[in-house]
Amino acid sequence: MSMLTVGHRGLMGVEPENTLRSFRRADREGVDVIELDLHLSSDGALVVMHDAEVDRTTDGTGPVSGFTLAELRELDAGGGERVPVFEEVVAAVKAPLQAEIKDAAAARVLAEAIEKHDLHERVTVISFHDEALRETRTLLPDMPLVLVAGRSSPTAPERARELGAVMVSLELCHIDAETVKAAHESGIEVISWTVNTPEDLEHARELELDGVVTDRPEILVAVRETPRDTAEGRGRS
Repeated sequence: MSMLTVGHRGLMGVEPENTLRSFRRADREGVDVIELDLHLSSDGALVVMHDAEVDRTTDGTGPVSGFTLAELRELDAGGGERVPVFEEVVAAVKAPLQAEIKDAAAARVLAEAIEKHDLHERVTVISFHDEALRETRTLLPDMPLVLVAGRSSPTAPERARELGAVMVSLELCHIDAETVKAAHESGIEVISWTVNTPEDLEHARELELDGVVTDRPEILVAVRETPRDTAEGRGRS
């Protein structure tokens, strides 16, 4: 059985992040899951963008929440790509999605979209923020949840248990064997971000992780070529 592969903001190592071009590339390359980030525009649209501001990834400036969707559409999100909304990504690709939300307000709008388009089997809601995941759990009691963590990775298994999350997505440099063991003993899967080099992948294998989040197509190939349970005799039984 191979590790789960998650395309980070599509495949942002080779395409403009969080754009339809990036998501389609990830889909063509055969990722198991595509990860994306959501913010709300000033008129309540679920806008696909990582940062709270548009400055880094577009030719605009200012907070996402300060733009209407129509205004965001006028921005260049890289290579002539436009800022997409969640529903466009759903329509553009076939892969399952991990939708990262930043707050309870986005959780509510995302829950409405999941209900409207019957996406319960295709979307997993992920977040760094416990409040956002709790809101999702209230609105969508059966929705799979994933807790994301960076420096707080050692406490993530306990928080995930309290939230009813099925998985934790942790920053690779902050994961240790004890954290992985604690999660696995609670039936919680562990994936890591961001795995972009052969050395990163080897470390992920040594930790016996369940999956990797990557920007790079070559990591997808490497994972497929060496299934987890046969990699040098390692693998969780």
